[in-house]
Amino acid sequence: MKKLLFVVALMLLLTSSAWARSRAGVVTVEVDLSKQQAGQETKLWIPYVVSDRYQTVSDVKVSGDYAASAVYTDKANGNPTLFARWDKNAGSRKLTYTFTVERDEITRGTLPGREPAWNSADYAEYLHATSLGPVDGEVQKLAAKITQGKTTVLEKARAIYDWTCENMYRDPLTVGCGKGDVCELLKKPGGKCTDISSVYIALARAAGVPAREVFGIRLGKKAEEDITTWQHCWVEFFLPGKGWVVVDPADVRKAMLVENLELKDPKVARYRDYFWGGVDAYRIKLSSGRDIVLNPPQAGAPLNDFGYPYAEVGGKQVDFYEPKSFSYRITYREK
Repeated sequence: MKKLLFVVALMLLLTSSAWARSRAGVVTVEVDLSKQQAGQETKLWIPYVVSDRYQTVSDVKVSGDYAASAVYTDKANGNPTLFARWDKNAGSRKLTYTFTVERDEITRGTLPGREPAWNSADYAEYLHATSLGPVDGEVQKLAAKITQGKTTVLEKARAIYDWTCENMYRDPLTVGCGKGDVCELLKKPGGKCTDISSVYIALARAAGVPAREVFGIRLGKKAEEDITTWQHCWVEFFLPGKGWVVVDPADVRKAMLVENLELKDPKVARYRDYFWGGVDAYRIKLSSGRDIVLNPPQAGAPLNDFGYPYAEVGGKQVDFYEPKSFSYRITYREK
């Protein structure tokens, strides 16, 4: 049913002038860690959604039986984070976080025909490697091959987008959104949104194009829906003279899988055109960045990404890929 809704939405998006340019509703995150190991201090970190150019957040409410809670940001990426802590003797460990959000569709608009002068040093953090996304070796060689003869940021970014759409594929058996292990993905180019986005970002950075991922969650298309497992990742690259431009090759490949489309199908051309500089309003941004050290810092290793609630009981990580045993639930209600 979720796949069918995704396809219907995209078909409307590409064929109907009546497609909604914005989506508004109430998102509720309910966490109950009471069944986790007793007698241990428990800590919880949740992506805290804030307003930006394309989404407006209001009516935020946080409640629960925690000993303490606050909103922090991590030092490297500035991701707002809702943090809560329960003492080791707590019998109940519950938290509810709810907010109203209105999200706007992003459309491509006009891209500059000429590239103004820019200083890559200003965007150094979006050009370096991550633990799973190298920018040297085979990645650099492939990026050079893809962008051969391309001289501008726009030309390189588009060439890498086209290569990603044509050579990656969506693997529905991938756990969660995927790890984004670029070296492994170049050997077997199948995965989900984080995998496909990570390959694009690594190739772009290797080609000198500043790029970053956006981790979010899809909003429901019905009046009320459970969106617990609807996390999604997409990409932004920096275009001199324009700013950050959004692209989503992962949703191109998802549409191809769900609709059983070949690359030469005219529908695919429309999807590729839309997601080159545009994304639908049925998503919100949660965070950005990789190899994340939370604030307050977690006891475990840096997070590959921060798109899910994260918890530690007695200093040990709880598996956020299993929301029922974690346990947490995320719901959407149309406003």
